[in-house]
Amino acid sequence: MDAVFQTERAVFNFRVAGIWIVDHHVLLHRNVDDVYWALPGGRVVIGEDTQTSIVREFAEELGAQVTVDRLLWTNENFFTYKGKEFHELAFYYKISSEETARFFKTESFYGLEGDRWIYQWMPIDEINKIVLFPEFLKEGIKEIPDYTQHIVDRAKSSI
Repeated sequence: MDAVFQTERAVFNFRVAGIWIVDHHVLLHRNVDDVYWALPGGRVVIGEDTQTSIVREFAEELGAQVTVDRLLWTNENFFTYKGKEFHELAFYYKISSEETARFFKTESFYGLEGDRWIYQWMPIDEINKIVLFPEFLKEGIKEIPDYTQHIVDRAKSSI
């Protein structure tokens, strides 16, 4: 069971995401119905630690075996999505894989979940040209921190 629940006020979501950088490109994804991009990952399962969650999510979504390098950010994000208020707690991990050649492509592609999610290796120097959430990632991905950072985003983005 995913660690997500809805109250009268908002939806709480516990999420993990992976920062997979190859040759100055970062892997992003978006739902086919959305116009914004995000880092691949997913919800944490209750009773599962976040490192196990990110490895599981990449296996489920792409069939990729990834290694967790280190935790880069924890993020408390407050936003509105499709008219619903969200309070999201997310862990962002730098990841790598020995299978990079199998996944690094110049064109967009679909994962194992069919045509629901579009994946794209985005050149990092072009990341300001797209809509990426949470917004702190645009600068964060350009300058990966040497230590774990905790970020609270109360911008109340509406997507």
